[in-house]
Amino acid sequence: MHGKVAIVSGAAGGIGEAVVRALGAKGVKVLGTGRNADKLRALEEGLAGAMEFAFIAIDATADTAPRAIVEAAIERFGRLDVLVNNAGSFNFGPVDQTTDVMLDEVLDISLRAPFRLSREALGTMGEGGSILFIGSTWGLYGTPGGGAYSAVKAGQIGLMQTLAAEYGPRGIRSNYIAPSVVRTEMTTAFWDLDFFRRTNHELTPLQRDCTAADIGNMAAFLASDDAGFVNGQTIAVDGGISTTRYVSPVAVGAVRQ
Repeated sequence: MHGKVAIVSGAAGGIGEAVVRALGAKGVKVLGTGRNADKLRALEEGLAGAMEFAFIAIDATADTAPRAIVEAAIERFGRLDVLVNNAGSFNFGPVDQTTDVMLDEVLDISLRAPFRLSREALGTMGEGGSILFIGSTWGLYGTPGGGAYSAVKAGQIGLMQTLAAEYGPRGIRSNYIAPSVVRTEMTTAFWDLDFFRRTNHELTPLQRDCTAADIGNMAAFLASDDAGFVNGQTIAVDGGISTTRYVSPVAVGAVRQ
């Protein structure tokens, strides 16, 4: 991986930063994107001396964004090998309570933007390239209240599989990482609520939280030659919640009122 170049969208967030750091540890040069220039600049300063990192502060949904992002990577680092579509919207709710404004936001940020950025990156990538989507287990199974969020995460899987089929013959691999809920700025406010614990922690066999580093490490692996024959796959990083019927002993023994 040493000397390869990656674009990571949503780079200044919890998972995005973890992906940047995991790639950097393998010698990858990274262009991070996001809307908050101050956060990206702080990340750049924090990584100084540890890896080569640059950023472009841009709205990923803007018509000019895909070309601007790819051109920035080429101008700064001279090539493009890896694209990590991480930026997304955490706007969710029941379908009958999802407004068109909510729907359009999720579609624009989490499906249209990565579609367009992937399309632009494909014009530059060659053999050995890798496109990754950081999605969610909510794209794997039905979830009450998932609404547009779940629909878009499932749509990302369809896009990834299509890319894998269409561009695999060019040596470009595409894969999808499906984390369970990770404790970040977006989720920490409800992390310890009883409802959240019942529907997440008590249904997960592994008795620890999923961390941003878990996702970053998986992204670095899938982008590397160690995963050179992994293509078109959805890899759940979820402690087993999506493939088991585990219920914690505390939940099993709970007395109904």
